[in-house]
Amino acid sequence: MKTKDTSEYLAAATEIIRKVKPLAARYHKLTGRPLGVTGEIAEYEVIRLLNLECCIVRQSGYDALRKKGRMKEKVQIKGRVLQHDSKPGQRLGSIRLDKEWDYVMLVMFDANFNPQVIYQAKRKEIEEELVKPGSKARNIRGQLSVSKFKSISQIIWQTGLS
Repeated sequence: MKTKDTSEYLAAATEIIRKVKPLAARYHKLTGRPLGVTGEIAEYEVIRLLNLECCIVRQSGYDALRKKGRMKEKVQIKGRVLQHDSKPGQRLGSIRLDKEWDYVMLVMFDANFNPQVIYQAKRKEIEEELVKPGSKARNIRGQLSVSKFKSISQIIWQTGLS
């Protein structure tokens, strides 16, 4: 497990993320399309809010580590922005079952990229959903709808409750 210094990462990334969020929100307002930074902002916010250990870039399968006693749980992080014009069938990015990870966390942002809630689902629940027959998005691409993910997960952080 390769990690980088989390406090160093947070110190450097805070200034950048603070500048990127309004730009990403303005870009969406202007074009109706995402700027493509939601995943990076999600990783930053989960690491910051839940005090996780960040991993090196492009670590296969997971983005952060959570200490649990002497063990380290591998966490994959996803993010979605709730826009006024968001389609109801939004999906998460691909979740690969052939990679190492223990949990998937989903950060839901408001239109200004402020985190509103973080959901967490265990690998077992996700695997059960992804192997159910009937959906190419699920079975081939490893994608779950946001609503399905919410139904098999639990809220572990919410605005105003931290």
